[in-house]
Amino acid sequence: MKYIFVTGGVVSSLGKGLTAASLGTLLENRGLKVTLQKFDPYLNVDPGTMSPFQHGEVYVLDDGAETDLDLGHYERFTSTKLTRMNNLTSGQVYQTVLNNEREGKYLGKTVQVIPHVTDEIQNRIHQIAELSKSDVLITEIGGTTGDIEGLPFLEAIREFALEAGHGNVLFIHVTYVPFIKAAGELKTKPTQQSVAKLREIGITPHLLVCRCEHPLDKELRQKISMFCNVPYEAVIEEKDVDHSIYEVPLMLQRERMDDLVCRYLHLDAPQAEMSHWQDIIRKLIAPQHRVRIGVVGKYIELQDAYKSVYEAIIHGGVANDCGVEIERIESDEIEKFGADKVLKGLSGVLVPGGFGERGIEGKVQAARYCREHQLPYLGLCLGMQIACIEFARNVLKLEKAHSTEFDLDTPHPVIALLDAQRKVSKKGGTMRLGAQPCQLVMGTKAQQLYGAFVINERHRHRYEFNNAYREKFEAAGMIFSGTSPDGKLVELVELKDHPFYMASQFHPEFLSKPNKPHPMFRGFIAACHNHIHHRPL
Repeated sequence: MKYIFVTGGVVSSLGKGLTAASLGTLLENRGLKVTLQKFDPYLNVDPGTMSPFQHGEVYVLDDGAETDLDLGHYERFTSTKLTRMNNLTSGQVYQTVLNNEREGKYLGKTVQVIPHVTDEIQNRIHQIAELSKSDVLITEIGGTTGDIEGLPFLEAIREFALEAGHGNVLFIHVTYVPFIKAAGELKTKPTQQSVAKLREIGITPHLLVCRCEHPLDKELRQKISMFCNVPYEAVIEEKDVDHSIYEVPLMLQRERMDDLVCRYLHLDAPQAEMSHWQDIIRKLIAPQHRVRIGVVGKYIELQDAYKSVYEAIIHGGVANDCGVEIERIESDEIEKFGADKVLKGLSGVLVPGGFGERGIEGKVQAARYCREHQLPYLGLCLGMQIACIEFARNVLKLEKAHSTEFDLDTPHPVIALLDAQRKVSKKGGTMRLGAQPCQLVMGTKAQQLYGAFVINERHRHRYEFNNAYREKFEAAGMIFSGTSPDGKLVELVELKDHPFYMASQFHPEFLSKPNKPHPMFRGFIAACHNHIHHRPL
């Protein structure tokens, strides 16, 4: 077993997760079995109760774990299937240590950060190594070197490296080389300071991945090499990509990063064959077709709030050799200016998941516009509930139909709380979470897209379609194309006589990859393209 630890310095949001995932891609395409994990220093047990404005998207795994969005990068870039064991937070560590103390496992001892907290962190590394049976484990340390909350994790991996032995552990440090516009040059001092901070802690990086806006010249690489005590060839340029994050693995391969990793860790593996990845990039850079998709949400100003949704849309474009321009639309804007004005000219509309009442009416207007104007519509989680609320109000004429999440006194609760959720008092980790089976109805658009009758998709919600209204919906033309195996829970809806109007209670975006686009997104983008070319003049 070989271990790679990825740390970051200077500033946050440098792309440690993308770097780790891209390296995983290269090693996997060399024939190695790779798994990845993320250590997050915050004290929340998981990000499930955190606002998207604070943390970005919550990424859900098959086993129901609510995790960091970087695990989405790991699963999209590699074939690894992750579990709750692959995301460790300080909250989980301290919770475990304190439970152990209460159970008497440390009797007679003073419980301290070293060794008890650091031992618990190392235990998770050992557990993943044991469970995954991988050749290489890549562990990303969240936060920035020098942060107080991250110090136990850095101390833990320092101790772990001593135990694992020379040639079995590799430290990669992702740092920032800023371009100072007034001086007209790149500056290495922040990188020097970041590496010095890491060395104070007792960790000397083997590879430096330098995020930059402009290329690193030979002189600059030599300077970084000398002052940071790493070989010249181990100074890796990671320049801002021109088109897509999926260019990063090919960029790192050109820098021979995977060669260096294999040499340091004594891994005998052939060169990575990346022709399929190059084909994905070709379709992203020079697609045969183009569409413009509106994503109507309430966290639009935050780039990472709908990360998996944006990526899955792009994957759907790749499947259709179609470039996708994503128009981010605040649902409040539709409430202010009307759907006719805001959505005009789009090829299709997607309404993603979310919580809370703000912006709901704007989303309802968007769903109505798509239904009435034959514009392709894809609803995810809340987006399905929105489609049902709109249909109830404007097709079934059920005045004030709503979800009890937003209106407890609605006369027509077409969306209501799950029975299993009624007595739940704790917020964290208590929703309907993770992979659940779904039975598809033969001959429906959903069944045709999937080419299967039973699927498994990931969930994250508390509210469901109210079966008391099912007959009325079906009689008016809504098709319940997917349900739970017992038929009690509605999972997928679509409309008759519409080019593409489909919505799911689950989150298909979590299972989409650039080299394996999800069927629903593939079908949605195809319908959007057809809508453009068959639109009456």
